[in-house]
Amino acid sequence: LQHFNIESGTLAAHAFSYLNFDQAAQQFGKVGGFAHLASLVKRLRAERGDGNSLLLDGGDTWQGSGTAYWTRGKDMVGACNLLGVDVMTGHWEFTYLDSEIIDNIGEFRGDFVAQNVGINDAALFDYKFADFAGFNEDEGLAFKPYTIKQVGGVRVAVLGQAFPYTPIANPQRFIPDWTFGIQEERMQKIINRVREQEQPDLVVVLSHNGMDVDLKMAAQVSGIDVIFGGHTHDGVPAPSVVPNRGGRTLVTNAGSNGKFLGVMDLDVGEGKLRDFRYRLVPVFSNMLPADAEMQAYIDQVRDPYRTMLEEQLAVAGETLYRRGNFNGTFDQVICDALRQVNDAQVSLSPGFRWGTTVLPGQAITMDHVMDQTCITYPETYRREMKGSEIKAILEDVSDNLFNVDPYFQQGGDMVRVGGLDYTCAPNQSFGKRISDMTLDDGTLVEADKSYMVSGWATVGAQSPGRPIWEVVADYLRDKKEIKLEKLNTPRLVGVADNPGLAD
Repeated sequence: LQHFNIESGTLAAHAFSYLNFDQAAQQFGKVGGFAHLASLVKRLRAERGDGNSLLLDGGDTWQGSGTAYWTRGKDMVGACNLLGVDVMTGHWEFTYLDSEIIDNIGEFRGDFVAQNVGINDAALFDYKFADFAGFNEDEGLAFKPYTIKQVGGVRVAVLGQAFPYTPIANPQRFIPDWTFGIQEERMQKIINRVREQEQPDLVVVLSHNGMDVDLKMAAQVSGIDVIFGGHTHDGVPAPSVVPNRGGRTLVTNAGSNGKFLGVMDLDVGEGKLRDFRYRLVPVFSNMLPADAEMQAYIDQVRDPYRTMLEEQLAVAGETLYRRGNFNGTFDQVICDALRQVNDAQVSLSPGFRWGTTVLPGQAITMDHVMDQTCITYPETYRREMKGSEIKAILEDVSDNLFNVDPYFQQGGDMVRVGGLDYTCAPNQSFGKRISDMTLDDGTLVEADKSYMVSGWATVGAQSPGRPIWEVVADYLRDKKEIKLEKLNTPRLVGVADNPGLAD
């Protein structure tokens, strides 16, 4: 708040921080919602006049709820079309089957761009989606790398950068023919070609790299005016200005879950960016009436599932949230459910960065559970792991988060644990960050000893167990009221001077 000169206790402070969350949430109400976002988008686009704006979507939009799962993303494709999204790229959009992804992109009325999604050599000889409009056989690209838009008399090139580590962080079995990666060299070549052949006044990159990766890319690649970023879900109130050999690049990140709308006004003249004004606008539902057209669409989509989604499973005895770097109280509920229902000593749950917060006294509905858990590979497992395997998992995820080279960071938060405590040294090197692992009763976890572990969301082979939401729902129905006995939190060392460390 001090860095961005935001006064504590204000509406803006609630939007951009967790401080006094319960009290502020009661005072200011819910944040986000596509119907409220639609009202804001329509208002701002009307103010700027027809043809004078672009609406960009950085991805993670077509997945993450019960209705998205049951409709295979088509509910959100329809919502994006109704919202008027002009250009988007993706990440979790790639967690459906490849044929479903192609169908969804085909129904999307905007442009889907991704310069870093290729086709592997074996598939390219007889590519099964060769008739897809975005396919480029000569370059071996699955989707259009960029699109050109005329906006208020300005020629704008929008390049897409999908999540580089999709086949590692998510199941490759869904998209076996596609390759990803940062593809920095290809990005530079395409920008050079676009600048020479298309003669744009402005070049922007719509990115799902994550904030740190975007900052490095902005320093390495020249010719980009603005990077509009996603993936790490950082609500950053002002752009970072990154110098590079071509001048400077502005880097933004506009949060997640429809909680914000990043609004950038650009002064472009003589073929270049001269000035800018940026606001990250919070979407407070109490202050923005729901757009009637979008609300009607949402109601129509939800109606077949409404009884299931509105089932009240338990009551929250405390605030249930997700977005902590190492844990979250709703994640602890998931971990506790895995341990109890599957009779395990230790539980593991992914460090996702989305999900609706439930305030004390509120009912926890099936809708909330689906918000927290609904992915396309939700199956659970219960199996024995040696202590060394558990440590290896924690080391691998922590390296994804804390590697000193942003290009080796995959985003997300630390894997959540239940029944386990440990020490983490983020500034250490790979293999040396995790130590002092103990069970909840204080027993030291031994490298060669086996422990019963339960988890979900396996990326390799499909796990054999029930979907995680069924496990959590059973646990909540049994508990009736949720008050955590313990929040499994690692002890952090070597981070005393880290400005992101909260008390």
